[in-house]
Formats: sequence, structure tokens, C-alpha cells
Amino acid sequence: MRKFYSMVTALLVGFALTALTGCGVDDSRLSILKVYNWADYIDEDLLSEFEEWYLEQTGEEVKVVYQLFDINEIMLAKIERGKEDFDVVCPSEYIIERMLRNDLLLPINKDFGTTPNYLGNISPYIHRVFDKIDGHGKDANDYAVGYMWGTTGFLYNPKYVTREEVSSWSALWNPKFSKKLLIKDAFRDVYCPLLIYAKQQELASGAMSLDSLMYDSSDASIALVEGLLKRAKPHVAGWEADFGKEIMTKEKAWLNLSWSGDAVWAIDEAEAVGVELDYVVPDEGSVVWFDGWVIPKYAKNTKAAAYFINFMCKPENAIRNMDAIGYVSVIATPEVMDYMSESAVESGCEEPLDVRYFFGEDADSVVINPAMYPDVSVINRCGMMHDSGARTANLLEMWSRVKGDNLNSGMVIFILLFFGCLFVLGVVRKVRRRRQRNRRW
Repeated sequence: MRKFYSMVTALLVGFALTALTGCGVDDSRLSILKVYNWADYIDEDLLSEFEEWYLEQTGEEVKVVYQLFDINEIMLAKIERGKEDFDVVCPSEYIIERMLRNDLLLPINKDFGTTPNYLGNISPYIHRVFDKIDGHGKDANDYAVGYMWGTTGFLYNPKYVTREEVSSWSALWNPKFSKKLLIKDAFRDVYCPLLIYAKQQELASGAMSLDSLMYDSSDASIALVEGLLKRAKPHVAGWEADFGKEIMTKEKAWLNLSWSGDAVWAIDEAEAVGVELDYVVPDEGSVVWFDGWVIPKYAKNTKAAAYFINFMCKPENAIRNMDAIGYVSVIATPEVMDYMSESAVESGCEEPLDVRYFFGEDADSVVINPAMYPDVSVINRCGMMHDSGARTANLLEMWSRVKGDNLNSGMVIFILLFFGCLFVLGVVRKVRRRRQRNRRW
């Protein structure tokens, strides 16, 4: 529903601007900010509040045109063609790498004059991870500002699944979960954790580092992960992009390889209907993912874009966004930590965690939601995904093989018969039309 309202809002804004121009109104002062973001990924009340705040800070009026995308690559394709002049976009870490490599980003001006600079509220951990982004000679922290982050792991139902059973990625091929298993339809977020699982011996011995492994998209590694996925495939009830959360809350599935943000949303929704769900990052390790704000090369309103990014880094806005969407902001101020800790205690969390890596030295023992802020021991075994460049096609081919080659012979025969019947019906209709035309002649 929120996506629908966003689309309507964007259309109304567009019509209004067209009408103003058509009526002869001087639109030279109209300042438009085009924001391109994921669906359901912001408290949309903040958009109009930004317009008011920007006027207060600069004395200039701005109108936000807010548009949505569902896939990183679709967003990127629009910008690569040079036909879309979005001012602010929110891609994932590997797309930021690709955009830097292809010279598609502008540096973000972080000088806001008398306006406070809220970019300093970002966790040092996020800066360190952004340092790992392969900027192809450019510092990613100059071109991107973090927004939300999280991990990939298992969302599970303790009524049917024990914590021990999901403490390893091997749960994917446990026959106990046959047809009760969902896997996120996101090849990178599945490939990288399973590669970590497959390379446990090499990682433990020091033969390779986790950081270097996250660049590995060799034929041998792809084949290794493909084999693991095909072992899990008979147990998979569905490859889900977004519907997994709802299925888990209805107890139609017991186990979901999912993002932590989706897991938090599902846990809250399930609690409201009396269903218990939990989330865990398997012991072998996993990945941390990040989305960040960038200013594309063809942006027209870079000033308002930078102010918008700064506005999103205000602690109160970070809290509102987290409450609205269930994902975790990169903002690490004491206000955010206190608010999230109080929320965790209210929801029943009791075990203190070491989250100094995120909030600083005073956060060595904080009661906080472990699905949102994992203990440092979990973070230490998580790597960051990277863009695979030309090898992306090989990963996609593997993903297609895994998802698309599971038709049994009966299903194949049914499909062939179905399309055969359609073909015969098409031929019969053509013959009838010819006869009808001949009779009319």
C-alpha cells in the first residue's frame, strides 16, 4: 500500500509541475529533488518534513519527487543509459562498487555551512566497512553515505526448529525441513554464505582470509556452491523475494534463509498473532550487507541531495526510519543506542551483547536486539559482498540452473502437452478464419 501511495504522490507532483509551467508560472525558482529508493524503505512523512527543514536551513524551496525500485540492476540500468537524472539513490554495496568503477557517481559535498553536519553520527564500523568497497582508486566514503545495514541468516520457528539445528548452514539439507524451507531469491546473499560454509577448513587454517574469499567467483567455487544448493533444492518450498515473511508468520514454513531486516519485521508481526519466530547467523559465518545514499553522475540538484543525505543522518530521523521499516540504521549516537536498548528490553531481550564495534567503547555490555545488532563475535565471522564484474553472468547462470532444472518428468510431459494443445488450438483457429474469409469472398 505504501508503494501505491508513493507512486500516486510522484504522479501528482509531476502533474502539478506540468500545470504550473503550462499556466505560464515562472518555474525558474522551482527546485526539484528526485529521490530513487527501495519500496517500503523510509518513513515517508520525512519527505515533506525535509522540504520544510531545507527551507529553514537554506532559505530555498525544494519539492521531493519520490520514486521506487525493486532491483538494484534496474535502477543501475536507468542511470547507465544517462536518461535518468535522479539526485539521490540508495544502492547496495556491490552496486556502489560498480558505479564507482564506471564513473557514475559524484562526490558528496559535506560542507553544509551553518547547518549541523550529521554525517558524523555514522558508526565508525560503517566507515571501516565502506573502506573495503573497491572504489577503483576512489574512496567510497567520499561518494557514499551509509543508510541501512544487516546480516543474512536463518529466520526460524522454535516450535518446529531448535537453535542447534540452525546453528549451521547444513540445516538447508536437513530432510526434517523438507518443503518447509524458504530461500531468499537473491543469488549473492545465498552464494557468499554457502561459500563461507564450504571453505571452513581453509579459513580456519589461515590459508585464505574472509575478505579475500568474498571476491571469489571462480568456476570452481561457483560449482561448489551449486552442488550445495542442489542438495538443498528438494527441500525448498519456494524462492522468495518478499513473501517469505508472511509465510513464516502464518507457520506455513519453518525456516527461511533471509535478511535480518525481514526477520525483524516478521518476528514483530508474528508476535502480534501469537506466533514465535527467531533469527540466527549460523556459526560458520555469513555476510553483512549495506545500502547507502549516493549522488549519481547525472544529478541536477546536488546541493539538495547532499542536504537530504545529511537530514537522514539525524538521530531522531534514523529512529523513525527504523521503526517504520524494521531495518537497522547506520547511525550510532547514544540516543539511538538508548532507544534501541529500551525497545529490546520491552520486547523481552535479556542477554547483554558486546556492540562496541558499532556504538563505541561504552557499549561493551548492552541489552539490545541481537537480530539487529549482532554481538561482535558474530560480526567477526561475517564478510562483505563485492561486485563480481564480468563474473556476475556466471553466478546468474548458476542461480538459474539451480532454480530452473527441478522439473520432474511428469511435469515436463504436462507442460509439453499443454503447449502442444495451445499450438493445435492456434492452428484450428487459423483454419477456421481462412474458411470464414473464403465464404465471405
